[in-house]
This record gives sequence, C-alpha cells and structure tokens, in this order.
Amino acid sequence: MNERATTAEGVRRTNLAEVLRLVHHGGPRSRAVITAETGLNRSTVSDLVSSLVDAGLVREHDPDPTRRVGRPSPIVAASPDVVAIGVNPEIDAVEIGAVSLGGAVRLRARIATSDPDVAEVVDIVTRTVQEWRAGELAGCRIVGVGIAVPGLVRADDGLVRLAPHLHWNDADIAGPLRAALDTPVVVGNDASLGVRAERLFGAAHEHTDVVYLNGGASGIGGGLVLHGQLIGGEGGYAGEWGQTAASLTDAADRRADGGVLEDEVNRARLVRAAGLDAPDDAELEAALASPGDAADEAARQRRILAATLGNAVNVLNPSMIVLGGFLGSLRDLDQQGFDDEVRARALAASAEHLELASAALGADRLLIGAAEAALERLLSDPLG
Repeated sequence: MNERATTAEGVRRTNLAEVLRLVHHGGPRSRAVITAETGLNRSTVSDLVSSLVDAGLVREHDPDPTRRVGRPSPIVAASPDVVAIGVNPEIDAVEIGAVSLGGAVRLRARIATSDPDVAEVVDIVTRTVQEWRAGELAGCRIVGVGIAVPGLVRADDGLVRLAPHLHWNDADIAGPLRAALDTPVVVGNDASLGVRAERLFGAAHEHTDVVYLNGGASGIGGGLVLHGQLIGGEGGYAGEWGQTAASLTDAADRRADGGVLEDEVNRARLVRAAGLDAPDDAELEAALASPGDAADEAARQRRILAATLGNAVNVLNPSMIVLGGFLGSLRDLDQQGFDDEVRARALAASAEHLELASAALGADRLLIGAAEAALERLLSDPLG
C-alpha cells in the first residue's frame, strides 16, 4: 500500500471514530447535524454512516414527521445491540451491568457476597455474562468488559496494586476473566471511571474542570478532570481523596485518632448509626433523614466533607464538584445548605463559578464508566 492510500485510510478511520463518538456520547442526531458538527461534506458523512450501519454499530430511522422542515435527513442512533459489560466488585456485593452504545444500562445484576477474592469475582461475572449471552443478550455483540475496582490500579496493564478493603495486593483480574470469557478486559479505579461517566453522560457533561468523589462500602475514592482531560498521575493512582487528612473544624467531630478522611466520613458508621444491616444508598439516605443518632452522625460527616471540598476548591478551582454514592446522599439531605458550606470554606474568587451536584447517573455511574473504558478500543477504531 502506498503512502497516499495509507494516509487516506487513516483519515477515514479518524472520521468514522468521530461520527460514532458523536452518536454514542451525544445521542441520536440527523445526518445534517453530523455534517454540521464534523465539518465534513454531505457525501462523506453519508459514506461514513453507511459503513457504520453495515458494521452494525449504528442504525438509521426516519425523522419525526411532525418536525419536518424542508428535505428530511435520516436520524442516526447508536445500536443498542452493541454492548460492553461493566463490573464493580465491592466488599458486600459484585455489581454487573450490560451497557449499550449510547450509555444506556440494558441489564444489571447485584450479587451479594462478602469480601470476594479475585477468583470469586471472576466466577460471578463469568456465570452472569454467560447467562446473559444465552438469554437477554442473545444476538448482541459484546465488545469487552470493564472493571471498576475500589483501589489503586496500575495504568499500564490494569494490575490491581492495592484494594485494601477487598484485601487484593498485586492482583491480576483482567487475565483470568479474559480467559474465561474470551473477551477483552480493562481495569481501572472506580472513582476515575465514575468521573468519566459523569463527565460524558451525567452531571458534569458541560464542564471541563471537575472534581469527583465517590463514597462506597470500601471507602472514598476520587477522580479529577482538568481542561477536559482525565488526570491519572504518573502511575494512574491519582485521586485517592479518602487517604488525605480529614479536615475537622471542630475537634469534637473526630472519631478516629490520626485517621484519614474515609475513617471519619464513612458509610459503615452511618449504617451502624441508622441501625441497618446491608442497605443500598436509597435505604440509607431515607434513614439519615429521620431524627436521631443517624441524623447526628450524618451532620458530623457533612461538616468534615464540606471542609475537605473547600480545600479542593482552593487548590484546583473546579467549575463542578460531583458526589457519588453515600457522599451524594449526605449532600442530598440539604443540598443548598451543604453547597453554601463548601463555598464558605473556599476562597470567594475560587468558588464564584462553582457548581455542586450529586451523581446524576446514580447507582449506574460506575457500571457506565467501566463499560466506557471497555468501549474505548471500538470508539477509537470502529472497523478495526
């Protein structure tokens, strides 16, 4: 192949990827809109869309006849039959979701367990995906599996260096799961994948500078987007907010001498104060809203969390802070009061354009983020 042909094919692959990302991240749109957004000519867009249709990656349908003005342009939508599997192992359950192109969770399952090791997670995921392949996902194309792990994940190869609450050290989960399912597997930190999902599909969609904190049974992790780029750090370990020193404005709020943030702002403490066993986030939030020990503990944790976020605003000057999991539940008890407290803890100039939100994707955020990582190879080279 000559250099000109190679260059032309490279440009075409880039354009195919751009069109597929548009309908995946932005939703269905007409060929005319794709033409305007990409700056390509109509015939090129027609060829690209036809290739994606032939590959089963997108579908076309007629536009809404009630909105027809002039010559109608077909609507291009991501195929719901192209899916990636998102997985989130936690100390109390393994959550699994089938996420279609377009970011919709098509199926999800939560399998209760206790401190699962790698072999147990591989077994649970393998059995679930095989059942889906034979049932609800029969005829679908599964392009890969993404795993959102609450711990330090090496960016180069997905090795879980440390997931302390799961007791995983230098654990390879990608290899065994890839062998069991004969499917590509990627692994990432849960909060980093969570901020990716909220940035693409959720509360931070319009923002390029985002701080995200995720609160789960294993503790608190975080993700950071600056100038539209996900920040991973030298080894991929950036964002461990839970391991930073707790910001206490009142010494009486301390419960763990020398403890870090996740020792003080802690889901297990809330669950115990509420007298619950193994609640999901919605059940826990309902209990925290009732007067009593649970409400007092929630108020204490809100104060510490707000002070911590004030520090984050001063250091990073984000336009958006998103809170997921039980941290979102703490904020939702009194959103305006919490947001005002965060701004009061920050420099006025740094906080003047700040927005705060609870994770818009709710319980699906980590599954969508993990699936997005698994879809990246396809999105980068749709016909590769």
